[in-house]
Amino acid sequence: MLALTSVWTTLLLAAAVALGPLAIDMYLPALPSMGESLNAGPDRIQLTLSIYLAGFALAQLICGPLADRFGRKPIMVIGFVLFAIASVGCALASDIETLILFRFLQALGGSAGPVLGRAAVRDIYTPREAARIMAILASIMALAPAIAPAGGGLLLGIFGWESIFLALGAYSLLMALIIAFGIREPLAANNRQSLRLDSLWHNYRTIAADKSFLGYTLTNALVFSGLFAFVSGAPFVLIDFMGVKAEFFGFYFGAVVAGYIGGNLIAIALGRKLLPDRILVRGVSLCVASGALMAGLAVTGVFHISAVMIPQILFMAGVGMVLPQTMSGALANFPRMAGAASALFGFVQMSLAAVVGMFVGQLHTGTSLVMALTIAGCALAALLSYLTLVRRYPAPGFDLMPAAAAESQAGTDPIPVTKP
Repeated sequence: MLALTSVWTTLLLAAAVALGPLAIDMYLPALPSMGESLNAGPDRIQLTLSIYLAGFALAQLICGPLADRFGRKPIMVIGFVLFAIASVGCALASDIETLILFRFLQALGGSAGPVLGRAAVRDIYTPREAARIMAILASIMALAPAIAPAGGGLLLGIFGWESIFLALGAYSLLMALIIAFGIREPLAANNRQSLRLDSLWHNYRTIAADKSFLGYTLTNALVFSGLFAFVSGAPFVLIDFMGVKAEFFGFYFGAVVAGYIGGNLIAIALGRKLLPDRILVRGVSLCVASGALMAGLAVTGVFHISAVMIPQILFMAGVGMVLPQTMSGALANFPRMAGAASALFGFVQMSLAAVVGMFVGQLHTGTSLVMALTIAGCALAALLSYLTLVRRYPAPGFDLMPAAAAESQAGTDPIPVTKP
């Protein structure tokens, strides 16, 4: 068994969390060809993305409390096995309705990786340490969406789109085995929670009422929704509108992910000398500036690959700075409810992203305009959330209070963190 604080455990948690982006990004190059094969238009094919996020969001509300009661490991293993079974169903689908159904089931299992990976980091580390580990984990995890579209495009060209889902199923089974036999249970016995409905309702109500949690969660969800607006629209904008070949789509997507990794690395470097809030405000500002640039180019009729790619790479650098700080900040007040807090955090994040994705799919006009305006709008809304909530209700250790005092507060649940 690996030590919980070892680098190998961090790598394993990153691989578990990566199942979420893999299930989204790996089949992106196949979306247009899947539409032809299943006789479905862009709006219905895009539903396979949004329905995945919707199922992902709902499942987290269940697997989070289950993991708070029974531990992280058993719920992750069961989730990965369910994901593998549903992946086979996706590969065998002969119509769009069947594919949508199995994508929903796939999401129910796949939610265990990200939600419980985040909770495990909170189990193992203090809030400020968790922000640094989240950034490291995010950098490693970002390799998944960097290589997933290229790998998906290769499988598409050789074996067809069905092989992408079979590969995802094999990955999830492998992860289930490694987690079952590779790491110890990170949740301490004295932090386990009851599964009584009144207890669950109390936990969720307590978490949802915490203004610090709301601020970090909304800021994260809005920035993530801007990211997902690109994920939803890019295959149709780049492949159908701008003429990028499906097998080369992964390279363009990889450039965007490189921006995200760059933002993560910047966050890690800045984390040695700046408080998380200072990193967060820089990331949100970069998202707003790059989103405005893309929208301005689209509104003025500049429809060129560089007019989409350059702003999106900059936007993703901002996302890479924002997500680790907001993930850690949202969970900071709940060391004994980390599973439930992570579940509610993920529910808000994925639900909002699903709505934004459907919005982009339904209003897509054949150009980059709708996608660009949506990205800019999400970034601006994230800035407003930061200014109205995060700045007023910072997580312990994220504001300007001494680090030692912040760490001493990290053992209670919940913690009032309003500024004077």
